[in-house]
Amino acid sequence: MLAQRTLKTLTRAVGVGLHSGQRVELTLRPAAPDTGIVFRRVDLPEPVDIPVRAESVTDTRLASTISVGQAKVFTVEHLMSACAGLGIDNLYVDITAEEVPILDGSASSFVFLLQSAGIVEQNAPKRFLRVLKTVQVSEGVGNNIKWAKLEPYHGYKLSFEIDFRHPAVDSTGQQVVFDMSEGVYSRDIARARTFGFTKDVEMMRANGLALGGGLDNAIVMDDYKVLNADGLRYDDEFVKHKILDAMGDLYIVGKPLLAAYSAFRSGHAMNNQLLRALLAQPDAYEIVTFDTASQAPKGFAALQPAW
Repeated sequence: MLAQRTLKTLTRAVGVGLHSGQRVELTLRPAAPDTGIVFRRVDLPEPVDIPVRAESVTDTRLASTISVGQAKVFTVEHLMSACAGLGIDNLYVDITAEEVPILDGSASSFVFLLQSAGIVEQNAPKRFLRVLKTVQVSEGVGNNIKWAKLEPYHGYKLSFEIDFRHPAVDSTGQQVVFDMSEGVYSRDIARARTFGFTKDVEMMRANGLALGGGLDNAIVMDDYKVLNADGLRYDDEFVKHKILDAMGDLYIVGKPLLAAYSAFRSGHAMNNQLLRALLAQPDAYEIVTFDTASQAPKGFAALQPAW
């Protein structure tokens, strides 16, 4: 049986929210089989659980936000991406503010936290959401078009192409394909940081956003170049971060996907639209388990190695 996974023990981190600038404490705790990933706002008078699912997403401007009633948690995508990359099925995320800490702007700190706590298999079959037919969403026309789609695939493969028309971005790789059966998430994707432009940062701060952002947790560019003294971590870090985000956004569906995802200029909003379009068509997917590891696509059976 290909089994579900959770943490061996709890682990903690302290950081600031990218947009709120608030100090936030994060505690990642083991959870029982079939719990899924649940964020818990422990700072509220009565703690509120916010289960991760496509319908929980209530805002996709600049980040993915999940809510239950008035309680919300935003910027969940980097932690969700790390959970997807390491195959974590069940997890409680206790959080003391309304935004997940940005840490270094990538998913690598979350990968480190999860791996340092230890990842264990549980006595329950891992449930996959297998895509059975192509589902696509799109927006705009001509030079302004953007789209994302899911296609049947025995495994999990992501292809992303960017088009920012900016000198610093245009000089790097514009397209990346990452296949879980061939690549290593923690090495190939997790270290790619979020990025932004000084002109946008100034506007966002005027609107009370990006208050915790800086050169230590994002790639920042002026009109011509990258301002970070240490440069880029990958020669295609921008598009790899879009893959990282997409993996986190798509894992909000609550189960690992068996599908090929491809996108052009997509973002948090379109990724969530894609999930909702998929779930709206019951004949477009099925839930499957694997009795033996050999039946599963390559790359899903082995526990991810530590760094």
